[in-house]
Amino acid sequence: MPIGVGTLTNVLTIVIGSGIGLLVGQRLPERVRTTVTAALGLVTLLLAAQAAVAVSDVSLERAIGSQAPVLIVLGSLAIGGIIGSLVRLEDRVADLGGWLRRRLGAEGDDRFVTGFVTASLVFCVGPLTILGSLNEGLGRGADELLVKSVLDGFASLAFAASLGIGVMASALSVGVIQGLLTVTGLLLGDVVPEAQLAALTAVGGLILVGVGLRLLDLARFPVADLLPALVVAPLLVSAVAAF
Repeated sequence: MPIGVGTLTNVLTIVIGSGIGLLVGQRLPERVRTTVTAALGLVTLLLAAQAAVAVSDVSLERAIGSQAPVLIVLGSLAIGGIIGSLVRLEDRVADLGGWLRRRLGAEGDDRFVTGFVTASLVFCVGPLTILGSLNEGLGRGADELLVKSVLDGFASLAFAASLGIGVMASALSVGVIQGLLTVTGLLLGDVVPEAQLAALTAVGGLILVGVGLRLLDLARFPVADLLPALVVAPLLVSAVAAF
């Protein structure tokens, strides 16, 4: 299977799922859409928990010791949060959503940016995004991304039904980010350190917790500002392992 098919399939399922969700969502009362959004928040927290347990991964403990993984995650989020806050990453993502809203002629849809930012974070931060894209680039097949495509298709249907057309625009984020990760895997060659991937996955899981809390309307903070932590985590693991 050619490299890139997994990401292309993922983009298509999000577009199709969102399209169906938009048709369905217009016929649903506000109470139902609110309930669907809460359900998505709970499922996001479940996905976050599954990813966060990577902090106990054997390869990570073997590389840096049994006590260091939690500190690595903490340090990654702290440093990444500082970087993201200084460059106002959340605002940048929201600005991109606003630009897309204008380009698509959806000026009157106040939910557009919310749908775009929320769906982009959910679809691009999870472990299947990172591991699946890297593995496809490494030539290990697109099985993980194909599974993710099915999941994202159903999720985009539910998201679009409650958050609107901005969810469909998140297909652009998925295409760009997964494409870059696939190219990264292609350039890295045959070996990607499992310890670094575990740390990255655990940090991604905690970022997803923030997304889930936002969907449940329990907390409002700039989750996207934490995204640099995904880059900081493997670098910290490499630094600690070196010492």
